[in-house]
Amino acid sequence: MLFDMDGTLLDSERVWDIGLKELAREYGGELSDAARLAMVGGSMDTSMAILHADIEQPWRDADASAVWLIARMAELYRTELRWRPGARELLTATRAAGIPTALVTNTGRELVDIALEVIGRHWFDAVVCGDEVAASKPDPEPYLMAARLLGVPAARCVAIEDSPVGVTSALAAGAAVIAVPHDAAVAPRRGVHIVDSLTAVDLPLLAALTDRPVPTP
Repeated sequence: MLFDMDGTLLDSERVWDIGLKELAREYGGELSDAARLAMVGGSMDTSMAILHADIEQPWRDADASAVWLIARMAELYRTELRWRPGARELLTATRAAGIPTALVTNTGRELVDIALEVIGRHWFDAVVCGDEVAASKPDPEPYLMAARLLGVPAARCVAIEDSPVGVTSALAAGAAVIAVPHDAAVAPRRGVHIVDSLTAVDLPLLAALTDRPVPTP
């Protein structure tokens, strides 16, 4: 099992909304809804480029903006993170069934470590962060790396994502995909099973998507 983090397991896109809007205001601008939506699931570099263009300050230094934002997000992660509906229950079921699990996120290691301090590191056998790969989502590398770390072919994995960027990454890696759209809509595509909530995902569904017997907890 390969899990995205922001917007999939954790209701952290709401937290990113706060940090990104505060950064725009720090520069005397206002982040538009369209620009914020375009950032969902993307890398830090992409998000900073979108933000700077949106507030008509393309000359801003992306690294400096990222440093400011990460510092603010670290504060917010420690106090504002919440589970998405069904996320903790699904992780509990997969762990009880002995299914290897990995966290695969475009978020950098500094913030991911804070998130894991909050929700617990024991949920995951491997963690792949956005600043630990040569190419982040929508490139397939993060999911391919996670599958290698688990010792399982990507084609035998199910990835759970909330954004078009993440879905593209997982499909390109060869994984089956469950999409649980949150802020950004996910268009129907071959190989993507769309659900309204993780409460609709169970072990029989995971087994069906990988053509495996249902694991017995």
